[in-house]
Amino acid sequence: MGGLAIYILLAVLLIAFFVSAINILREYERGVVFTLGRFTRVTGPGFILIIPVIQQMVRVDLRTFVEDVPTQDVISRDNVSVKVNAVLYFRIVDPEKAILQVENYMEATSQLAQTTLRSVLGKHELDEMLSERDKLNADIQAILDEQTDAWGIKVANVEIKHVDIDESMVRAIARQAEAERYRRAKIINAEGEQQAAEKLVEAGRILGGDPRAMQLRYFAALHDIAGDKTNTIVFPLPMDLIEGLKPANKT
Repeated sequence: MGGLAIYILLAVLLIAFFVSAINILREYERGVVFTLGRFTRVTGPGFILIIPVIQQMVRVDLRTFVEDVPTQDVISRDNVSVKVNAVLYFRIVDPEKAILQVENYMEATSQLAQTTLRSVLGKHELDEMLSERDKLNADIQAILDEQTDAWGIKVANVEIKHVDIDESMVRAIARQAEAERYRRAKIINAEGEQQAAEKLVEAGRILGGDPRAMQLRYFAALHDIAGDKTNTIVFPLPMDLIEGLKPANKT
């Protein structure tokens, strides 16, 4: 009986050994294998055998991660305090670097995104933060992608979600926008006056070139004001017009 118990124990240990040696990696997973603490290979997906105790394997997910960048207090270049948060999309392209070059690639990428967000936005004015988000997103993404390349990480996209401004600053921006609209209205009005003056000068030049043209314009003005029969019209008659109406002297 004692010998049978030993055989059963050995069989159980052997089964446990093989079970612990078997690993199944999904299509989106890779395994970083260490043998006696030294890096051996990157393996997967599929059926993987690992020697228990001698070898260890770290699973790495190759799918895109979505990291919410917490709200950051940012001072813009024009000294406006704003609160900005963003979302970060990245994935692992080199499992070996992601495990060997950084202790915790998720935490490292998140912290780097926070500092980069504050650094980049601090170099721009508030108007640029509100109107040029695509450009800022591209700048942040390029900086993060360059710095995380040594970790085997590819930053696919960065999107600024919210730019929160203090209430007093919102009122100041509204006043600034109103002043800007008033300035544009005055410029448009002045441009209209300038164009009207240019057209009047051009019309006077054309009318002055032929006295008959002035006479026709005179009669047209009389016709325009004669439509209202409730008013008495006093209209000056230029002497040169009278001279033009006189019959020519016969010789």
